[in-house]
Amino acid sequence: MNKKLLSILFSVGVFIIGCEKAPHTPVTSSQSKSDDQVLHKVRQSDLDELAQQLDVSFSLISNAVPEKCDKTKTDGLCFEASITLTPQKTILATDWQIYISQIAPLHNFDSEEFTFTHLNGDLHTITPTEKFKGFIKGESKTIVFRASFWSLAESDIMPNYIISGENLTARVIDSTRAKIDPDTQLEYVPYVNDYTDYQHHFKRTKDDKTPWLDSVGFYQRNSALGDTVLDVSKVIIPTPKVVKYSENNGLLDLSEGINIDFGNTDKSLVIAAIERLAMFGISQHAKGANLKLSIEADKTKMIGSYTADIDSTGITIVGVDNNGVFNGLQSLASLVSLAKKTVPYLHVEDEPLYEFRGLLIDTARNFRSKAFILKLLDQMAAYKLNKLHLHMGEDEGWRLEIPGLPELTQLSSKRCLDLDEQSCLMPQLGAGVDSNSSVNGFYSVADYTEILQAATARHIQVLPSLDMPGHSRAAIKAMAARYTKYSQLEDKEKAEQYLLHDPNDTTKYSSVQFYNDNTINACQESSYRFIKKVMTEVQKIHADAGQPLTRYHIGADETAGAWLESDICKAFIANNDYSVTKMSQLGAYFVERVSNMISDMGIEPAAWSDGLDHTNKENMPAVVQANAWEHLPWGGHMKVNNLANRNWQVVLSIPDVTYFDFPYEADPKEHGYYWASRRTNTEKVFQFMPQNLPAHAEFWLDRQDQPYISDDTVQTDEQGKIIHQPLEQGRSFLGIQGQLWSENVRTDNIAEYKIFPRVIALAERAWHKASWAVPYNYIGYKYSQDSDVFTQAMQTERDKQWQLFANALGQKEFPKLDVADVKYRLPTVGAKIENGLFSANSAFPGLAIEYQEQGKDWQRYIKPVKVNTEVKTRTMTVDQARKGRTVVVKYN
Repeated sequence: MNKKLLSILFSVGVFIIGCEKAPHTPVTSSQSKSDDQVLHKVRQSDLDELAQQLDVSFSLISNAVPEKCDKTKTDGLCFEASITLTPQKTILATDWQIYISQIAPLHNFDSEEFTFTHLNGDLHTITPTEKFKGFIKGESKTIVFRASFWSLAESDIMPNYIISGENLTARVIDSTRAKIDPDTQLEYVPYVNDYTDYQHHFKRTKDDKTPWLDSVGFYQRNSALGDTVLDVSKVIIPTPKVVKYSENNGLLDLSEGINIDFGNTDKSLVIAAIERLAMFGISQHAKGANLKLSIEADKTKMIGSYTADIDSTGITIVGVDNNGVFNGLQSLASLVSLAKKTVPYLHVEDEPLYEFRGLLIDTARNFRSKAFILKLLDQMAAYKLNKLHLHMGEDEGWRLEIPGLPELTQLSSKRCLDLDEQSCLMPQLGAGVDSNSSVNGFYSVADYTEILQAATARHIQVLPSLDMPGHSRAAIKAMAARYTKYSQLEDKEKAEQYLLHDPNDTTKYSSVQFYNDNTINACQESSYRFIKKVMTEVQKIHADAGQPLTRYHIGADETAGAWLESDICKAFIANNDYSVTKMSQLGAYFVERVSNMISDMGIEPAAWSDGLDHTNKENMPAVVQANAWEHLPWGGHMKVNNLANRNWQVVLSIPDVTYFDFPYEADPKEHGYYWASRRTNTEKVFQFMPQNLPAHAEFWLDRQDQPYISDDTVQTDEQGKIIHQPLEQGRSFLGIQGQLWSENVRTDNIAEYKIFPRVIALAERAWHKASWAVPYNYIGYKYSQDSDVFTQAMQTERDKQWQLFANALGQKEFPKLDVADVKYRLPTVGAKIENGLFSANSAFPGLAIEYQEQGKDWQRYIKPVKVNTEVKTRTMTVDQARKGRTVVVKYN
């Protein structure tokens, strides 16, 4: 559920087709030719050769072609692109199909030789017509198409075009396969040509003011951090509430390790933090510095609070609970530098700002390995995040084994090419044909138990999410396969027991992701039997793993206009005990019923704000978690206020700043979607003021880098009814959650790149209340770039603190991530050449930079150097094993 991602989607589409060269002269009937020399129905050998010999090339033409768009679709907005097919061998086979994943809906195309058809979701086909003349060696056919909105990033384009034929084994066209860059260790799709044109490739519309920063632009921006690398030996991330350093600047030597007195703590609940210290060279040893741990309960403090003291006698950490002791140990680890085994004398009094400090990982669209999740839990705990929202059920995949419902994982954990979807789901999102590829998979009960136990040891609550009633195609197809299986066995009761769709429903609808069959029928009892069965099994797994299931995320968002022609729903509307009288009420009815069902099981419901918006508060349980994901320039604070004023537990999931599937920077080479934010770098996350959402209008811009206004005053409609009001006095939020949606995140390395280091800044904002943040105005206020509530003094203080934070990341945290084998994003180098002098800097001072003059080897950059050619430059890890993206600095 990449929130409203399709409000601006982009991406691969296919197709207007014509020949670049003169058509091949057909063979006359008088000529004697073999089957290979005349047009013929495709055979397996032809299919194999097409997969091997067909070179595919994608080129973006323009994002500004309004005259060519279909005015009835997506506000008449579209981009134009081309795909060129060049065979390296003459292949005269026909009657084949090419399956292509294309996120943006097609507007129009022209072709005599080919037909382009949308199947479902992002899946489309190209098929030859009767006028197809075959592929002739070296002769290119260019495919032009228009599709909705824009394509602004090369990562929009999906890999793995599939070619198939009737009763033949499908193949992936080799030239469309993704590859791994050996320097960055990141995936890329080589058939995509560079986006290079500012007006046609980079700009969204004529009003788009987003700057496309080159190396000189980054150099100027990075220069705000100063030329001096700061001392970060006293920095703790996230920042403690109170920290006082000794006047004599004393240092405690940890080079011989630590001698631990566990006191009354539960060793099993702090050992993960001890092991992290050992990873940094601070091991347990009888001759080490004394480390005394203890618990002193204090109900006036939030869970996880602690105090810490470091002096010449050693280290003392006192937590209000085991979680507090654990957090104190992580603060000790934050003080440690890999290069220097001393920590400063200090006194810390610390507690979290927010109770909920979370991260969502979408494992449903593209699977994330168990190893990835376990590594992620380590890093979440390191920065005191305490909620893992594990999104495991979607349109494109179901990732959790449910005892008693084997079809969910036997079928819906895999995507391949099975048109009947009896062995796997269709190959959405460029999945290819290999059901064993890394984008496929699921967590067995044993796997999930291991994840839960690892989370418990790190004081992290796992919140499972299996989205419903929309975003549920994987579950629907699995239960449809179950229906078919038991129908063939003539067991009608079992066939219909957990059926999630009405087979006689003729409703025509399209979800936000363009599926026409992804919504659970809200009117049939078998849907609720399925949910109860799933929740009962998930609850049992949690209980057996030692982490009781106390909260579950329903999803409930982006429900399409389903059910309208379902006879079951028509009958339900005519006669039910729930006061449901209109089809438009069915979505709210579903959410209310499921919420109360799981509440009766002792599980608190959570859901996305749009799914909760139309529910009746009186029909909902007392405790409800609402994830608010509305876009701030579009008035997002208004929905947030409404939810909080209902006295629901609001978790801020604001896409402008917490969606980690978005790009770090506005550059076509940067990976990610961009429907709400074109650039969400670590500094922007650091700037977030969760207590006052509308105030960001003073210093943030909208997705086209235009100013916007946030009106947080009381507002009424023409009848005088209040349609918006500020937060009620004293209202606040439960917490903050970062989101990694995975539509185009196909590898664990890309996932880590998207999460880190942004998540560290998110942890800072979730744990620590910034001194420079604008307090919320409960009377209401209208913010803009002219309102000046965020004063120059506040900005100066914020930027000063960011400077220290950025230095700490570059000098201390990145080397620790290297030790943990986390593939964090290495930033693009800022660089310039002036008067023959090459100068470079980084967004994170202390991070290593290297450069290369033409014809020479790569060199470590230390200080400005004389050059006489253009220069390539990039950042790199301490061990030089991984590099950032290379940029070229022009010689003037």
